[in-house]
Amino acid sequence: MEKFNRTLRGYDPEEVNSFLDKIISQVENMISEMNEKDKKILELKSFETENIKLREKLSQYERMESTLNKTIIMAQKTSEQVKMAAHRESETLIEDAKNSANRIVNEALLNAEKTEAEAAMLKRNIKIFKKRIRDIIETQLDVVGELDQVEL
Repeated sequence: MEKFNRTLRGYDPEEVNSFLDKIISQVENMISEMNEKDKKILELKSFETENIKLREKLSQYERMESTLNKTIIMAQKTSEQVKMAAHRESETLIEDAKNSANRIVNEALLNAEKTEAEAAMLKRNIKIFKKRIRDIIETQLDVVGELDQVEL
């Protein structure tokens, strides 16, 4: 606490005024500091509000990331299932194609054997036909030869 010198009519006005100036200066400094602190508090509240919004967005993005990861995993599983189904289907198609090819080859072999048998039979029939014609012609030649021997 400040002590003032006494004068004729009370305290020394210069000392009192000087003291009041100091107090006014200190109060102004305190008000200025309080205003600065209020600004900082408002900034902190603004940062806190923005921080909360950013945390909410981060949480939303994390949920989206989780959903996307689950979607990717599901897509990978589906892709694998589709690949496996396609592989099984291709194996089935290949097996069916092999069976069809074997059947076609067997039918072709049977037809070839049948054609060969028919060709062999035709060759035998031609030989037989030629032999019969030769026999008929020889018989006719014999008859002609006998006619030549008979005198008319």
